[in-house]
Parts: sequence; structure tokens; C-alpha cells
Amino acid sequence: MNINPETVARLAELPNINGLKECKLEQVPDIASLCGDRINLYSGEDGFVLPMLSYGGKGVISVVANIVPQLCHDMVAAYLSGDAPEATRIQTYLVPLIKAMFCDVNPIPVKHALALMGYAVGDCRMPLCEPSPSASAIIRQALADYQLI
Repeated sequence: MNINPETVARLAELPNINGLKECKLEQVPDIASLCGDRINLYSGEDGFVLPMLSYGGKGVISVVANIVPQLCHDMVAAYLSGDAPEATRIQTYLVPLIKAMFCDVNPIPVKHALALMGYAVGDCRMPLCEPSPSASAIIRQALADYQLI
């Protein structure tokens, strides 16, 4: 559920509210302007990590990091240490994998990917189910392209 920037500003005044996973990039400038450093912003979208960081974000709550944690770490670390070109290279490199992880309802693709990689993640719980054959093929191809299987 979306939280309007003005509401985030009010929440940021509370001592037990520390951070926000924001998925609507278009709201980030308003949140950053209204809240300053009173709230830590995290990207809730794997494809928009760098824009979030450019507005003062602290990192990402990531789906794709379940599959390539080191790359996601390196991307954020590069940006935060001042190496925007390296962060951009990694973000751009991850685009096809990110797209594959959202070819079906989250967390179906990432659970399927992790299972293909040999991790015992279990089945999705109802009402979610296994990916369709076409989604499975997309996921399998992406993992092969990134040499993860």
C-alpha cells in the first residue's frame, strides 16, 4: 500500500520509525525534501536502485539480491563510495535478470530460480503456485545467461 509523502513526513517524526521501503520513484523527491535525514529510504524496486541512492537512499530491499547478493552489494557500495560509473555498469548488467525475476508474481520467479540453483526454498504457498512453463523458461534462460546454473 502506498504512503503519501506528507504522511511519511509525519511518520518520520516518530522515534520508532526509522526507514521506508519506497516503490514509487516519483514520490522520492518529495519524501526526501519533506523528511531530510529523519528517515532512511530504501529502494523497493530492483530496477531503480541508483535513482533512489541519488536522492539520498541508503540501499535496496531487493528480490534479485537473493540470487546475486554480491553484485547487489557491490552496486550499492560502489555508488555510496563515489564510483557511480561502476554502480551504473552493475545496475545495467542486472537489468535482464531483474526482468526475469518479475516475469510472474513475486516471489514465484525468485523461488523457482533459487530451486534451480540448488537451494531448498520450498514451494510457494497458496494462492501462489509454480511458474507457468513459459515463465520457467524465461527464468531458466536468465540463470543460464548469468552462469548461475
